[in-house]
Amino acid sequence: MTEVLTEQTLFQKSPQELTAILYDACIEKLEKASLAIKQKDFETANQLLQNCNDILYRLGAGLNYEAGIIADQLEVIYTYMAERLIEANLKKNTDLIAEVTNLLKMLSESWKAALQKGTENPTAVLRKRASVYDQDLFYDQGAVDRKE
Repeated sequence: MTEVLTEQTLFQKSPQELTAILYDACIEKLEKASLAIKQKDFETANQLLQNCNDILYRLGAGLNYEAGIIADQLEVIYTYMAERLIEANLKKNTDLIAEVTNLLKMLSESWKAALQKGTENPTAVLRKRASVYDQDLFYDQGAVDRKE
């Protein structure tokens, strides 16, 4: 994050931009937590991992369930990542942190790509993709039904 975030600049951000900021902050904290574990600074790692879980909670709390299936899927992903971070914190396992970091990076890149395309609501793009998936799923089910 190159931009200095003040309370005023945060209030000027759209919910979609705030989501991107939260992704970046969480990724940064995960990388620092992993380094802290490698340096045997478990107190710092603990605090950073707890901060990441707070961020994941806020991301989950901010989901718009009117967006359709994508919101439900994101909720499951956020919950999974939070559980993995709790386990990573208990075991001081950097591999689990790396797993969550990779998931967050993929989400962040997708989110930012949707923002850059000028999409007012990135979840609409994700919902459209999920819709296409659902159509394929139903089509495949119909093919199965036709064979019977």
